[in-house]
Amino acid sequence: MSRRYFGTDGVRGRVGQAPITPDFVMRLGYAAGRALVATEHLPAGEHPAVLIGKDTRVSGYMLEAALEAGFAAAGVDTVLAKVVPTPAVAYLTRALRLQAGVVISASHNPFEDNGIKFFSARGTKLPDEVELQIEALLDEPMGCMESSRLGKARRIEDAPGRYIEFCKSTFPTELDLRGLKIALDCAHGAAYSIAPKVFHELGAEVVTVGCSPNGMNINDGVGATVPKSLSEAVRAHGAHIGISLDGDADRLMMCDASGRVYDGDELLYVIAGQRLREGRLNGVVGTLMTNLALEHALNEMGVGLARAKVGDRYVLETLHQQGWRLGGENSGHIIDLDRHTTGDGIVAALQVLAALQYQNVGLDQACAGLKLYPQKLVNVKLRPGFDWKAANSIDRARTEVEQELAQRGRVLLRPSGTEPLLRVMVEGQDADEVSRLARRLAEVVESAMAA
Repeated sequence: MSRRYFGTDGVRGRVGQAPITPDFVMRLGYAAGRALVATEHLPAGEHPAVLIGKDTRVSGYMLEAALEAGFAAAGVDTVLAKVVPTPAVAYLTRALRLQAGVVISASHNPFEDNGIKFFSARGTKLPDEVELQIEALLDEPMGCMESSRLGKARRIEDAPGRYIEFCKSTFPTELDLRGLKIALDCAHGAAYSIAPKVFHELGAEVVTVGCSPNGMNINDGVGATVPKSLSEAVRAHGAHIGISLDGDADRLMMCDASGRVYDGDELLYVIAGQRLREGRLNGVVGTLMTNLALEHALNEMGVGLARAKVGDRYVLETLHQQGWRLGGENSGHIIDLDRHTTGDGIVAALQVLAALQYQNVGLDQACAGLKLYPQKLVNVKLRPGFDWKAANSIDRARTEVEQELAQRGRVLLRPSGTEPLLRVMVEGQDADEVSRLARRLAEVVESAMAA
């Protein structure tokens, strides 16, 4: 059964346009609630309960109300956590022994977009079969429980404080951050009031960027997808290190005192190196986008790399299949199952800082053994209905580029799971060649759509 609404990270789109409309989101809440009622076996009279958190988008208030109404109609109670990071919802759902968690966020997208993503009672993304069950229920008319069985709503006022303490608990108790000046970019997003407290309470001096949300400035020129703002802040304030999160704080970028940016592959390498020294690393999971240099560097350390499909849900699935604990994406999603059930930007940053302290080195030194190969990614906007896989010209062009690279690189074409884009990626040892070939391949895609 194919998916109609769920992508790699929930249901996402432009607010006011299907499927991100109040009526659809209410029906989504009702369908998800019905799935929970059918699968949860609770004592008589006890309702399933769902935690709802959101980021700072102005549309979050509207969608929260719609979700709450849908769940209530299905006989499901809601616990409202207000503005908290996506990984906080995963943690709180598990800690409060609730049946599911829901996040209202479009992650790194602009404020005009929003989305709904779900977590299971264990704090993990919903399995594919559950998402398909919800989609099937969306085809049925929306009903309503009798009044005596309707769900109720309540707020949890200490949600941010609980999550702050959880994040701090993932940092080694024998270490602290005293003497460290951190530039912290929260993308005007969900971590704006939480992340600064985490690092400050561990002893760091914190200077902030992107911590003044107004409902419409999330990810606007700041955050993990715009690391230039972090680099400038580090240099301007003379910080020792920089930490940048995206709008829902599940991805991470960092930079050193010079302003040089380190992506998810490099940060994963730092954490992996420390875990290997501690004897706690069997292997690492990356994705199809993971830089080939990271695979080579890990292999030299005697560590294997397994590649999953792009998307942190697939990284997590592969971790469970392999029985491993550490994985991530070059976009900055890092999953450390020794610390959390899902990707968490704040927790991942703390693991990098701990590794640097244990080794008494800076980011540049910790990454000295990893020299990333040049990688050029070009996003091509896809025309609705265009089947790029069936275009012979694209297939021929990809084959030609692969032959030209020979064994010195690789090519990857893949559709975005959250936006109408085809991602054209070329990787190799020569930056000029990689850039030229990526542009050439992207132009072929654009020409094929125009034909």
